[in-house]
Amino acid sequence: MSVLRAAVLFLGLVASCTPDFAPPTININLDDDPKVRWEPILKVFDPDYLKRAAAEVIDSTVPKWLHNVLKELVKSSEKYILPEPYGDEIRGLAAHFGDGLSDAIMLNYAYEISAFCTSIVAQDKDGNLFHGRNLDYPHSSVLRNLTVNVNFLKDGKVAYSGTSFAGYVGLWTGQSPNKFTVSGDERGKDHWWNVWKNMVSGFLLGRSPVSWLVRETLEVAEDFQSAVMRLAKIPIITEVYYIVGGARAGEGVVITRNRGGPADIWPLNPLNGEWFLVETNFDHWLPSPAKDHRKQAADKAMNATGQGHINMKTLYQVLSLNPVCNEITVYTTTMSAAKPEEYSTRVRPQGCPGTH
Repeated sequence: MSVLRAAVLFLGLVASCTPDFAPPTININLDDDPKVRWEPILKVFDPDYLKRAAAEVIDSTVPKWLHNVLKELVKSSEKYILPEPYGDEIRGLAAHFGDGLSDAIMLNYAYEISAFCTSIVAQDKDGNLFHGRNLDYPHSSVLRNLTVNVNFLKDGKVAYSGTSFAGYVGLWTGQSPNKFTVSGDERGKDHWWNVWKNMVSGFLLGRSPVSWLVRETLEVAEDFQSAVMRLAKIPIITEVYYIVGGARAGEGVVITRNRGGPADIWPLNPLNGEWFLVETNFDHWLPSPAKDHRKQAADKAMNATGQGHINMKTLYQVLSLNPVCNEITVYTTTMSAAKPEEYSTRVRPQGCPGTH
């Protein structure tokens, strides 16, 4: 074993000793009326805390003047900006989050703005696919207490699963059993005016929030290929990276999205030695930002681990290394579409080792 690989495994063992914990799991029955299907969330989270947390996220994300403008916009155009079933789901949640419907809508759009992430899809020597992601968010101290695993049921069976936040109907991380896995990473710079552009794109142009497209794709796509086609082509409110892993060898891709369509599609190529892909928050064909070393660290750790040793455990260890895991990391998920029972999310209650 190389010294570097030994260091990776050692640091993984250190990470495993931290007080990471599994979030609660709820079941959402898609056969229920959308207005009541999210009620199980209230059995797990205190409604008063949810209101306070929602207000904190909105106040720190949406400028006050924009908050007031959007309240009026919601009143005048509610039926046009909330496609079903998400409209009725948000209406059903509205009574439990802040100042009614406008705040419930803004909470769902606020989460679309600042998801700093690392996603990795990898294939071992036997052709097994593994997909891991860290979700980093500026409001990590709040979101760690709102993180929840969700099983979406249809006809009494799990249609798809994911990890989300209480009050949020979209998914940044999810799995369709035996079909594909998907994660989303923010693309572009986080500026307050992007809030306005995203709202205009969603409200006036009728484009989907990036996390709603993830959820829709998990629900309707029949396989990896159809998932990639949907995630690449359907218009969305803002730029994003979609990382997709399949259930069969060779099925892995990073989709770099513009609002209207794909800017680039970067596939796994194991036969030519490209057995893993690492995506953070910049275009993979460009140099890494000077102060962002997450991709270099992840690439180095994956190479040190080696294709012959990659699995759910070692992928989690890579995602636990600094600065891949950092002070604003909310949770780490590892998943494999061919083994849906191994889906695992761990909340990072105090960030990650060595970051404080």
